[in-house]
Amino acid sequence: MELSQRLQRIPPYPFREIARTKSQMLAKGRQIIDFGIGDPDMPTPDFVIEALCEAAHDPATHQYDESGYGIPEFKQAISDFATTRYGMDIDPDGEIQSCLGVKEALAHIVWAYIDPFDLVLVPDPAYPVYKVQATWCGGTAFPMPLLAENDFLPDLAAIPASVARQAKLLFVNYPNNPTAAAATLEFFEELVGFARDNELLIVQDAAYNEVTFDGYQAPSILQVPGAKEVAIEFHSFSKTFNMTGWRVGWAWGGRDHIDALSTVKSNVDSGTFMAIQRAAVVALANFDSHVPQMRAEYQRRTEALIEGLNSLGWNLEKPQATFYVWAPVPPSFESSAQFAQALLEECSVLVTPGSAYGATGEGFFRMSLTLGGPDKLGQIEQAIDSIAHNMPSLW
Repeated sequence: MELSQRLQRIPPYPFREIARTKSQMLAKGRQIIDFGIGDPDMPTPDFVIEALCEAAHDPATHQYDESGYGIPEFKQAISDFATTRYGMDIDPDGEIQSCLGVKEALAHIVWAYIDPFDLVLVPDPAYPVYKVQATWCGGTAFPMPLLAENDFLPDLAAIPASVARQAKLLFVNYPNNPTAAAATLEFFEELVGFARDNELLIVQDAAYNEVTFDGYQAPSILQVPGAKEVAIEFHSFSKTFNMTGWRVGWAWGGRDHIDALSTVKSNVDSGTFMAIQRAAVVALANFDSHVPQMRAEYQRRTEALIEGLNSLGWNLEKPQATFYVWAPVPPSFESSAQFAQALLEECSVLVTPGSAYGATGEGFFRMSLTLGGPDKLGQIEQAIDSIAHNMPSLW
């Protein structure tokens, strides 16, 4: 049986060769220090687990969430969070949609708006789902390069006017994966103006909005006056509360965009398990006690890795957000894939080549500070020592 055209359009898996080498090394007894996947290594807080257990014992949570948008207490908690965290007024009835995490919602908002031959503006480098989903719908993904000289923000003025007029969606993701760049409210104001001028919808993936350092508070694009008309924003419990496997998040935005997303979801899934929604309410209620500890832990790791890499010849500044470090490949290597392969084979250190996130990612590599094992700082130190010993002349 031949696979569908949409499945055949998926690009080759970019980590296959590295994964193969990693498996061979593990089979030989080599231990790997894995800076690859960005999956929080800390457990979900006990207060969330306890809330889930209590809710799961209530038979009322065992049926479908027939609201289609989320149970009332979940939507109200999100609305209250909008007020306390961002100073925004978000109506729980019509401007909020519960999601099975951000990934499915990003896919479904594309399904809501994109037909064959439609144009979607996507950042490059970027989380692959934006481009893949546009392609699956038969659309065309037009890259917006994220360059160091522009602080890894898209240069809106560089987008050809004819392309901007044709585009229906524009994806952004700040704080950013993989570059760890942060966006200002001023940039979002510029972006909203661009969307109005070109009659397109901004899709802002805000999954890392709460993983921030040194007092930096990542803004919401909906803080820009009038943004609800041209933007929808996605948030997740995954990174904030170490709940990646729970699959729970939300979208907020103007009623038309939320309704479009909800219509797609009603034909694809049956909503988030109501007991998980109740647990998410408890998570947000404990935001102020949990999040500072989470931020402090990632800040310690980030500072240790930045200091270690700089001691080897890099000249990196500490990012304001995310648990990623995005760094240039030393000039003695022809590609980011070659450098990643050398790190794995010679130093037992796994990183992700920047080319895996798009053509503009070439020349960089990403290190995720979500690590296995109990001694996180020890693993960072071990990785730096291994690179220093086995690759002493990088620069």
